[in-house]
Parts: sequence; C-alpha cells; structure tokens
Amino acid sequence: MATRIPEEVIDQVRSSVNISDVVGQYVQLKKSGKNLFGLCPFHEEKTASFSVNEDKQIFHCFSCGRGGNVFKFIMEIENISFPQAVIKVAQDNQIDLPQSVESRDYNEAPQVDSLTAQLIDVHELASKLYHHILVNTAAGERALDYLTKRGLSKDIIDQFSIGYAPPQRLMYQFLHDKNMDDDLLRQTGLFLEWQDGHLYDRFVDRVMFPIKNGSGKVIAFSGRLLSTENTDQPKYLNSPETKIFNKRKVLFNFDIARKAARRDGKLVLFEGFMDVIAAYRADVTNGIASMGTSLTEEQISTIERVTSSIDVCYDGDSAGQNATNRAISVISEQAPKLEIEIVSMPAGIDPDEYLQKYGAEKFKDWLSSARQTPVSFGLKYLRHDLNLDNEADQINYLNDAIKLIATVSSEMEQDIYVNQLVAEFNLDKTAITGQLRELTRQRVTSEQRQQTRQTYRGVNSATVQQVEKKQLDRTEVAERMLLRQMLHDHGIWVHVQSVDQFAFVHEEYQTLYLIAASYFETHSNYDPAKFSDYVEDNHLQQVLVDIELIQASDVGNMDAANDYIKIIMKQTPIQDQISNKESQLREASQLKNRDLEAKLTIELVDLMKKQQQL
Repeated sequence: MATRIPEEVIDQVRSSVNISDVVGQYVQLKKSGKNLFGLCPFHEEKTASFSVNEDKQIFHCFSCGRGGNVFKFIMEIENISFPQAVIKVAQDNQIDLPQSVESRDYNEAPQVDSLTAQLIDVHELASKLYHHILVNTAAGERALDYLTKRGLSKDIIDQFSIGYAPPQRLMYQFLHDKNMDDDLLRQTGLFLEWQDGHLYDRFVDRVMFPIKNGSGKVIAFSGRLLSTENTDQPKYLNSPETKIFNKRKVLFNFDIARKAARRDGKLVLFEGFMDVIAAYRADVTNGIASMGTSLTEEQISTIERVTSSIDVCYDGDSAGQNATNRAISVISEQAPKLEIEIVSMPAGIDPDEYLQKYGAEKFKDWLSSARQTPVSFGLKYLRHDLNLDNEADQINYLNDAIKLIATVSSEMEQDIYVNQLVAEFNLDKTAITGQLRELTRQRVTSEQRQQTRQTYRGVNSATVQQVEKKQLDRTEVAERMLLRQMLHDHGIWVHVQSVDQFAFVHEEYQTLYLIAASYFETHSNYDPAKFSDYVEDNHLQQVLVDIELIQASDVGNMDAANDYIKIIMKQTPIQDQISNKESQLREASQLKNRDLEAKLTIELVDLMKKQQQL
C-alpha cells in the first residue's frame, strides 16, 4: 500500500499557492470576467476553453472535461502520482516540507498508460547512461574534449544532460540487464534490428542530445557525429517517431523555455540545438528550436499556449534568411495574434558562432538591439537576387515593397517605410502614397468583401440547414434561445452568470458563452457582425448566424430565461438518466432477467415522476 502524505501537509501546500501561478507556468492565462482563460494544454484547440477559477482554486476545460485542483493539474500535466504532485508543487514554490515527507519514496504508478510510461522510463535510463559515459569514462573523453572546445562547461553539459554513445554499442546490454524485454525496446527507436530479429544500438560514436517533452521527460535523442570526414553517415541522426515522440509537435528546450517565457514575456526561436544551448550560456533561457524541420502548425499551437510574442533568430546566411521568411509566413497564417520580431544574425554566422567569437554580453546585446519588424525584414529580403542599380530590378523591387507595406494596418508605420524608400531612391512621395493608398483601399475592400461573403454564405447555409438537419432536441433549443437572450440583453447575461454552477450542455454554446465573456470585457454593446469577427472560428460563426436567424425579440424575458436555465440544468440530466435506464431495461429483457427488469422498471417510473414534477 502506498504511503500517504499527512493531510495537514497537503492542506498547507495547497493553501500556500495560487493555482493561477502554477498553471501559468504551462498555460498563457488571460483574465475574462471572474476567471482566467487559456488554450488547454491537454488537447489541440484554437479557441480558449481552459478556465482557472481563483476563488475556488480549481481548473476546468469545457472541451475535454478535465478539471480539479492544483495537484490534479500537476498530476495530469507531468504524468506523476498524487504524492509526487504535492512534493513538486511544494518544491517549485519554496514551501518547506517535513523531513519525513521528503525522505520517503512516493514512486507510484504514473497517470499514463503503461506503454507510454515504460517508453519514457527507457529513455530516462538511456539518457543517464549516455551522460555517465561522456563525463565519467575514458570512452567519453574525446567527445567531452570536443564539447569543451565548443565552449560548453560542465554545468551546461549537466543542464542539458548531454551524453555520448560509444562505438561499443553498450545500450542494448545495459537495458537488457535491467529486464527490459525486446518487444518494448523495439518500440523505443533506440535500436535497429538484424534479419534474425536481434537488436543493436542505433546511435554509435555520437554526441547525444536528449529531446524532452514539455514536462522535462526524455522522449527521444539527436546524435551528432564526432567526425564527419570519410563517412556517408548524416551529421545529425534523430530518433524515429514513436508513440511518445512526434517531431512535428516537439520543440527543443521547451520545458525550460516556457517557464522563462512567463518571466520574459516571449520565446526566442532558433534554428538548431547548439544555438539554443549557446543562448542559454548567455543567460537567454527562453530559446527553443524545431526538430530539424520547418516550423509546423502543431509547434506554433504549442508556442501560442505560453506566450503572445516570439522572436525569430535564424542564421545570417541565405538559407537562414529563407527559413526566417518561411517562419514569418507560417506564424502569420496560423497565429495572426502572435507578435513577431526578427533578430537577424550577421551574414554567414549563426548564434553559436557569434557567441564563441564575441562572448556572452555582446551576444545578449545583439539579441536586444538587432530587432526588426516582419515588414522591415521583408523589405530587406525582397532585395535578394536583385541588382538595384538595374532599372528593371529597381522597379520590380519598389512594386513588391509597396505591396508589402500595404499589408500594414497602421498608417504611421506605413509612413515610416515609405519615407525610407523615398530617401533611398530619391522618389516623389506623393506618387508612392497614391499607389499605396490604392493598394490599401483594395486590401480593405477585399477583406470587407470576404467578411460579407462569409456572412451571407453563413446566412444562406444556415437557412438551408434549418430545413435539412434533424430537429433540435428541447435542450439545444433552450440553449440557443437562452444564449440569444444573453447576448442581446445584458440583464439576462448578468442573471445567468449569477446562477451557481451554470454551464451549457453542448460544447459549441459553452464556447460561444466563454468568447462572449471575453468580448464584453472590451465592448459595451453587442453587435452581431462585430462579434462574428471576434469569434473567428468558422463553425462557431455559423452557429452564431443560426442563433441570430431565430425569429424572436431582442428584448429579454426573465421568466423565459429561467425556464431555459431549468431545462438545461435540471430536466436534461434527468432525461439522460431516463434514456440510460431504458437502455438497461432493454438489455435486462433480452437476458430474460425478470428480477432486474422489475427493479429497473420501478426506477424508471420514479424518474419519470420526478421529470413530471419538474
């Protein structure tokens, strides 16, 4: 039986922290009404449905249903047991624990499926072995010397758990001696397989960089060859994708960077592992890198959860500038609210090389001073492969530059860029501003037309669907009618918010309700068209159109609102119980279990009577 932490210790830890401070290390939270909201860390979503209630010290996701107190959150996010969560919360918040608690082993089963837990355990053991070989054995001396020459201190090597995989292929025997069976090891990605089925180490004679998930657990490796001469092996070799490792989702150093982002207000995106480590050596701990691929939608979604601002700091060579341009494009498309700044390294040098050449202080100064807006970067990027002394290239550049400036919504910012072009090319500002004004007008008109098309398309689609789709049940009708009244009548809105434990049954209405709460924080009046833009999500916009098309008065009716609340909160759960009981009764009848049939019939009649009373 697992040893429990004394209840008074648990109470002390829980009462000594604010759940928003703990959750805020994993989720970017924003105040909306009484609660704090953010993107749920447990599933992919575009609209924030994850809520933290500071008064009750609980969290809840209205989409995936997870909820609980601060310990439950840590158990879920870190995949650890309850006692381990209590200790982690205490240690992370400098809360003293009794020696009797700290000295005990609370190594209970983690809150994940057994295969995931086993795969993580294997990678943690592998990381410790690789690190031990690097820093403590003669076999690792050459690799350690290589890292030292690159400026990595013992503290940095320990911080990132850097290791070495020797030529002798020791990993298989090491894990086999710890009773790890071959079926499990085949799924780790750490081994290759001979034709006869025997396993052998994938990583040989490589410096090993552990790849960790957001909770700091090792889930994969990237191995760098010590010598790239006279070999057809790739310079870097990454683990293959496994149950616990998907390179499209993982960001190097994210477990450390997300905590630093809460302090610094941003993340810094680098190209490679060594750039992130170089930044860390200069006390820039909020650096991340993608897994040797272009930035993905999943990685951007992860970034959005912890920050609203990101710096892109790629190499200064042509490939790095191309990668920067791609990163700006994909971030702007996938996360338009994410603020971007560009830190371009000098031509032909990467962050790691810059640090080695100029030192940590100059590196930090460069990161803070050599900053550009995406448009400023774009104006320089457009010059690539052009000869601006050539008249044709100059005209092409100016046309493209003006088109880029026209994408900026701020007239003041537009004017700054125009003045730069006027000064550099000795142009007539009136001619440029005239062309810019026309392009801006076309952009605004195009956006308005697109919004109008979406609105009319939504209206037409809603009209068709009103006829084609199945009839709504009474609960959904009540939800739509109540939400309509809440949006149009502030008195009804305030009344519903005062109802204890109220929530819409269906996710889409609950999500609209949460978005509306955020909307009313900055808007005093409800405007359906403006709110539709605020919603953003296409499906939710369509639901909103459906609600607006209901033939009903915009003036609230308190008696009707109370009826809707009653249906949503009381009658619907009973109807669910009735449906479930009827299903059980049918099964009992098929099994010819007469006693159970009689019992379920009585329970069903009681539920129907209760429903009738309501």
